[in-house]
Amino acid sequence: MGRSESGPGGVMSPRRFLGVVLAIVTADAITKWFAVRHLTPAYVPHDVLGESVRLTLVYNPGAAFGLHLGPWSRWIFTALTVIALVLMWRLYKTSEPGARWRVAALALVSGGAIGNLVDRLRSSRGVVDFVDIGVGDWRWPTFNVADVAVSTGALLLAVVLWHEEEVRVKRERASTG
Repeated sequence: MGRSESGPGGVMSPRRFLGVVLAIVTADAITKWFAVRHLTPAYVPHDVLGESVRLTLVYNPGAAFGLHLGPWSRWIFTALTVIALVLMWRLYKTSEPGARWRVAALALVSGGAIGNLVDRLRSSRGVVDFVDIGVGDWRWPTFNVADVAVSTGALLLAVVLWHEEEVRVKRERASTG
């Protein structure tokens, strides 16, 4: 990578990092627009692959898996999202050279968090969800593209941070032993 393409520690430039974030936010916004426009009325399932995969427009005023904190949920989750985004940016800025998986995870989480934050700020109805998966009466909580990005990024980040900690401990043992 040339100098203009690399960022902190040569990992990924802020421009590329933000490009990935923007791509997720854009994909999330487009799919939510489609859901609101074409999946009305809300809460009525539209079969895609039988009852297993459906598109169902729902509005989630809470957080993941329907977590709701009463009338202040919207603002509490907005504040928590902003705090999380600051933490994601700090983790990005402290990434080591070659930490591509870490940076990818941070971009996924950040993009998804911003996608759902936009919904919270735009409407008191809540976040637009529309992917409805399950079998019979057992249904996974309805979700969206931003949720997929946050979940995938968080899982990847957990694995990466766990691996980084293992490497750090091994280095410490090697230097003291």
